[in-house]
Amino acid sequence: MSTISIIGTGNMARTIGARAIAGGNTVEVMGRDHSKATGLAKALGDGATTGEWGTTPAGDIVIVALLHNGVVPVITHYGDALAGKTIVDISNPFNSTFDGLAHREETSIAREAAKVAPAGASVVKAFNTIFRHVLEKGRPDVFIAGDDAQAKARVEGFIESLGLRPLDAGGLAMAHWLEGAGLVTVALANNGVGNLNFALGVTELPA
Repeated sequence: MSTISIIGTGNMARTIGARAIAGGNTVEVMGRDHSKATGLAKALGDGATTGEWGTTPAGDIVIVALLHNGVVPVITHYGDALAGKTIVDISNPFNSTFDGLAHREETSIAREAAKVAPAGASVVKAFNTIFRHVLEKGRPDVFIAGDDAQAKARVEGFIESLGLRPLDAGGLAMAHWLEGAGLVTVALANNGVGNLNFALGVTELPA
């Protein structure tokens, strides 16, 4: 099992935290609003704790459960407190009309986060293609991308503890395309599927 710190107190933080606790992991919650972080930790129960904003997270895996425009500033703010940690970016940088990505270059929030992360920290993209309620109630595949094999293995182990299947999409450069896949998920919900009760996944044919 893993020790997890979650930076953020929103719906995804709550959902990932609940599944993490159910999977036998140790969870710490960190938020700018300490009262919200404390409230979420209390709601999660089973020994979930509250960390002080900006201090060294207790978890080996640090899940940044924030909107896309908050990820890089927060990692910059934490600075060396994240040294040696595996940082998981779950964000989707959608534009205001949800028909494109907020960044125009072939980059990603995860790659920009890696630029400001301290030495020894590794960034992994994960969870961004899954709607919150599907993550809460379903068993979706979880696509991940990252450059550090050990960090990805650590995240894969955590995902498996949630009862889910991790699927490695390759290096961190692929985070750009995972963010695009998140956009495709929204487009399908608004068009071909017509609802939010699904997730992208991989179907394997028998050998």
